[in-house]
Amino acid sequence: GRSRRHPWGDTPPTPEHANLGQRHLGPAPAGGYPLGAAPCGARQLLGDVWEWTATDFTGHPGFAAHPYREYSEVFFGTGYKVLRGGSFGTDPVACRSTFRNWDFPVRRQIFAGFRTARDADVRTAREADDPTGGR
Repeated sequence: GRSRRHPWGDTPPTPEHANLGQRHLGPAPAGGYPLGAAPCGARQLLGDVWEWTATDFTGHPGFAAHPYREYSEVFFGTGYKVLRGGSFGTDPVACRSTFRNWDFPVRRQIFAGFRTARDADVRTAREADDPTGGR
């Protein structure tokens, strides 16, 4: 597959793409930001909350420590889990799909959460994207 910097492509985030940069001081309503949709139709994959994953925070193959070694390497293998997607408090310049944040999963904070999804009826999803029904 093709890699993208952001779910919608490689253009930088704008206020129409995602809830980033403290524009709203909390998650936005579901279904917002249609310009930030991925090609598959999934929305709000960036912004709102950092998304918890089941991935342990470790170095990728070939990892080389940043000159500021204490930034990430000291946290490898200590129970931290990866967070992805940025939050409403993340500056758009610092947000991209490939960036990994980390924290302890037992810690509660306003910037982290989870995303829910469900299967969509293909016809309904198409109608949502084209209110004319293809006419």
